[in-house]
Amino acid sequence: LRGFTTPTPLVVDKTLSYEQQQRQTADYQEMVGSLSPECTQQVQSLAKQHHVTLSTIVQAAWALLLSRYSGESDVVFGVTISGRNTGLSGVENMVGLFINTLPLRVQVPSQEQFMTWLQQIQQSMVELQQYSYTPLVDIQALSEVPGGIPLFESIVVFENYPIDSSLLKEEHSLQVTNIEDFEQTNYPLTVTVVPGNELKVRISYDTYRFSEDTIGRMLGHLQNILLGMVANPQVSVDSLNLLSESERHQLLVEWNDTATVYPKDKCIHQLFEEQVEKTPDAIAVVFEDEKLTYQQLNQRANQLAHHLQTLGVKPEVLVGICVERSIEMVVGLLGILKAGGAYVPLDPNYPPERISLMLEDSGVGVLVTQSQLLESIPENNALKVCLDSDWGRIEQQSQENLKVGVDSGNLAYVIYTSGSTGKPKGAMNTHQGIRNRLLWMQDTYQLNSNDQPHGCAERVLQKTPFSFDVSVWEFFWPLITGASIVVAKPEGHKDTTYLVNLISTKQITTIHFVPSMLQVFLESAETENCSSLKRVFCSGEALPFEFTQLFFSKFECQLHNLYGPTEAAIDVTFWQCKPQSNLQIVPIGRPIANTQIYILDSHLQPVPVGVPGKLYIGGDGLARGYLNRPQLTSEKFITNPFNNSKSERLYFTGDLARYLKDGNIEFLGRIDNQVKIRGFRIELGEIEAVLTTHPQVNQAVVIPQEENTGNKRLVAYVVVNSEITTVQLRHYLKAQLPDYMVPSAFVTLDSLPLTPNGKIDRKALPTADGDIVERDTEYVAPRTEVEQILTNIWQELLPVSFVSIHDNFFEIGGDSILSIQVISRAKNAGIQITTKQIFQHQTIAELATFANTIVSYDCKQSIVTGTAPLTPIQHWFKEEQTEELQHYNQSVLLQIPPIELQLLEKAIEKLISHHDALR
Repeated sequence: LRGFTTPTPLVVDKTLSYEQQQRQTADYQEMVGSLSPECTQQVQSLAKQHHVTLSTIVQAAWALLLSRYSGESDVVFGVTISGRNTGLSGVENMVGLFINTLPLRVQVPSQEQFMTWLQQIQQSMVELQQYSYTPLVDIQALSEVPGGIPLFESIVVFENYPIDSSLLKEEHSLQVTNIEDFEQTNYPLTVTVVPGNELKVRISYDTYRFSEDTIGRMLGHLQNILLGMVANPQVSVDSLNLLSESERHQLLVEWNDTATVYPKDKCIHQLFEEQVEKTPDAIAVVFEDEKLTYQQLNQRANQLAHHLQTLGVKPEVLVGICVERSIEMVVGLLGILKAGGAYVPLDPNYPPERISLMLEDSGVGVLVTQSQLLESIPENNALKVCLDSDWGRIEQQSQENLKVGVDSGNLAYVIYTSGSTGKPKGAMNTHQGIRNRLLWMQDTYQLNSNDQPHGCAERVLQKTPFSFDVSVWEFFWPLITGASIVVAKPEGHKDTTYLVNLISTKQITTIHFVPSMLQVFLESAETENCSSLKRVFCSGEALPFEFTQLFFSKFECQLHNLYGPTEAAIDVTFWQCKPQSNLQIVPIGRPIANTQIYILDSHLQPVPVGVPGKLYIGGDGLARGYLNRPQLTSEKFITNPFNNSKSERLYFTGDLARYLKDGNIEFLGRIDNQVKIRGFRIELGEIEAVLTTHPQVNQAVVIPQEENTGNKRLVAYVVVNSEITTVQLRHYLKAQLPDYMVPSAFVTLDSLPLTPNGKIDRKALPTADGDIVERDTEYVAPRTEVEQILTNIWQELLPVSFVSIHDNFFEIGGDSILSIQVISRAKNAGIQITTKQIFQHQTIAELATFANTIVSYDCKQSIVTGTAPLTPIQHWFKEEQTEELQHYNQSVLLQIPPIELQLLEKAIEKLISHHDALR
């Protein structure tokens, strides 16, 4: 058992921790299957012909089933030893419990010939006999499996009891009839095999772990393996099939029957142009107080497209776009597509070094931007087109639609994602992929437009940064359907107070959240202010079941869970959540139109229902590949092994999933070093690669860690060659990586733990809890009531034991999601702060100075509580205690939202000297 540290998992029904299993009283049931007499005879003949025992064949079949179910080639299960050694004198006359259970470890090869493998298993059983009288508890103690966890979850019992022929004769006066027996072990699965005219297989199972359907399929798969063995004993082990033809057809064909007819000759901007003809005067896009109709937006985008053509933009030409969220952003994206080009979004908030890498890799010859961003954009050779300062020249161009010869196979956009090599990689997406995705979305969810009788155009909130693929449908789904886009202000997606106000004032009907942001939104949103919402979409990370229940307790609208990677045109599966559901894990559902989902094992064969496997995607939505990365493209985009005319290629997502019995899919996590945190897709290898370029860092490993609050954070473990502070490491990373990729905790180790084969043992890394802060200044305690309240909130949310008022929020574990939770909890405690204030004033000492306390006024005694600087209106209440005001004999609670306060104070500045008018 050397090197065996974890029991072979049996995750085919319910995912439970060992502790959960122990807390539940087991309830066992049995199911029996059998081979026909003809098949039984063939199995027995196989055993005799190759000089192996029947029990060896059964053990091989079970080892192979365990390997296919668990995805592991090294499996362990229990086997029973009779204990009646023939060398023991008089053993047949002894009465008692001789049986013993021992672990059998089997390596399941892929290319090994089946019969050779059988003989290896039989030899292992021979070697196991020397431990016949060794108690299992002693073996457990010698293994590397932690105490309290069993070595295995299943055992195989071969009941080959010899029966005296005289007992079979009926001429004796004594007859034994009506025999009943009940056998049970304390393992979740016990496989009992009884030889005879028909080989019987009886499975005893814990109903808390397995359903009847699952055990039925398991029996069928075991029989399929046995039949495959006798049909062709010379095959390699990986050629033996678990699945029947009907199961295989269901998995590969029936559940992928998604063919839908969409126009094949339309590009995204052409679908928009068709909508312009239908609703030219409808509002297409709204940003704060600005609006553009469909016709106005089309004309502006055409003018930009004509201008871009003069600069050489045409099909397959990449055009960079680096702009703040605005109406100009929408004009820019449409203009690039209309010119025939493909846009490359560059977030102006990214570090200059990352933008420089993306510019260099994409090789864009034209960059669409704004004049206020020119200084922050790294030096490059691209021609700059400023949508503000250059517009006087641009608007001289024609307002007519262009004909540029672009087709659905051409590129529409290249979006960069995190890369394991230390550099971001660009996924090349075509018009065909995004067209299929958008038309499916409209077929399924039906946005209303102004051209419908008695209908009012719906409003979709565009708040996702355009460097992430969700933004693509936020922009273009409304624009091809006659609905309106409401563009959130820059950084507005981080401010729930702003979002709630925007939903209310702009009557938003459709919005998207990553689940972690949805949680914060649900905690702070006022239900009555969001009554316009019709549908909420979630994607980007796993949606916890408890979030769905909280959602339906607050809102009476639809909640949809979507799944998909950037490499497959945003989303490939969909699921509508229900208020009442018996599913404790929210599924990702079924494939969208013209999309195929395959859940395969390491040999690219479909896995059975309920069994975890690797998720592959086929169909119209697949990206062309990665820009300038042919090797990575060939690794991730493979030839379809099923010769399916629907899709020549499959994309390997790196995700684990499994089919539920109704054909819906359940997401189980990642199989590599990629993680999703707050909806951001992060390659841990990219962070590690950048860390190790620091001259004082010898080794580095980064892992995700879940906090008690349910939030995930990144923790970096480093081995350094000289003293270095957390602040220095963080600043080094922030110069090269986006903020969401900078770990919130750094742990210094003398060396990284290794597995027996020399790889880094991530499971053995110590938990980064307690104080992880290296302060540049001395600890300073709170001095005022507001500072004390904020300190308490920070200590509740951040992974530190105590907080100094001079600690930087983002350097001690804070992030954008936690900042929203700070705002919500501060509001409940009577303090009003905004997301912008937290990002501008990152210490408690600074933040408390700028926070607006919710001030209580007692008009009789002229008492003002609170420590924040008084606003003009608050000064007036405090100082002008007129006779009229003194008639009040109760406290007045003044709560003014920040946006309304700004508008109010502009008016008050004009009126402040006119008391009579103000009263």
